[in-house]
Parts: sequence; C-alpha cells; structure tokens
Amino acid sequence: MLHIVLVEPEIPPNTGNIGRLCLATGARLHLVGPLGFSLDDRSLRRAGLDYWAEVDVRRWDSLAELKRGAGPEARFFYLTTKTDRPYWSVDFRDGDHFVLGAETRGLPENLLRENAGDCLTIPQRDATVRSLNLATAAGIVLYEAVRQLDTRGGGLNP
Repeated sequence: MLHIVLVEPEIPPNTGNIGRLCLATGARLHLVGPLGFSLDDRSLRRAGLDYWAEVDVRRWDSLAELKRGAGPEARFFYLTTKTDRPYWSVDFRDGDHFVLGAETRGLPENLLRENAGDCLTIPQRDATVRSLNLATAAGIVLYEAVRQLDTRGGGLNP
C-alpha cells in the first residue's frame, strides 16, 4: 500500500480530491494536524463525493507520531519545489509515504533540511509558476509510484 501524507492541509476540496485519488489507487491518506477545516466540512465531502466514507484516512497530531507508527523500515519522500531531484528518479516501493505540505506554505524549511536526501520535486517548464495544486501534485507522484509497481507486478493491474 502506498501512502499520501498531508501536513496541515488548509483547503477542504483539495483533501477531498486527494481522498478520492487514494481510494481509486488503494492508497492510505494520512492527515497531520492541525487541519485548516473540520472533517465534517461540506466542501470536503463534496470534493470526495460519496466516496469519502470509504477512504482509508488516518489522523495524526504530528509527523513524528506518524513516523513512529509507520516503523523504521518506512520510507518518506517530501514533495517540494525547493530541490532539483525529480520524482521519477526514485524506484518506489510498496509502503512508501509521499508527504505534502499546506497549500499556502508547503513543508517547513527545517523538515526539508533534515530530510534533504528524500526531497523530490515535480519539474515545471515555466519558472513563473510557483507550484502545482496540492491534489494535482499528489496525483502525479502517486500514479508514478503505481506505474512503477505495476511494471513489477505490484500495482493496480494483476
């Protein structure tokens, strides 16, 4: 199983869309608080459509708590515009975690420094674009991991 980790997400429709993406791929969604909305938020449910109740969602008070729960073998990759390492340069494995930050702030600088070797980016042709939408970024990286696992017999296709 692959994992999408949202650290302090702020926009309910993004989280709802990512929940639907996780359900479609069999991934688990981890929400690291504090959240910028309530999980009862109507716009969250609307973006997740009627699928939200089926999404495998776990709540965590901190990223450190999630990492302890995931165990020492779990791999975490941090999505950021502040690295040159493209996401496709990694051989993803079942169990990998993809960590994305808040829509307006991204991931904290200290977290990126501490995990510099595990930071990945989605290259963009036009440097005037600050970043991609959170749900778009999650989809790009998650489906690359699914594609890689598929070619090795562990993705969506049997």
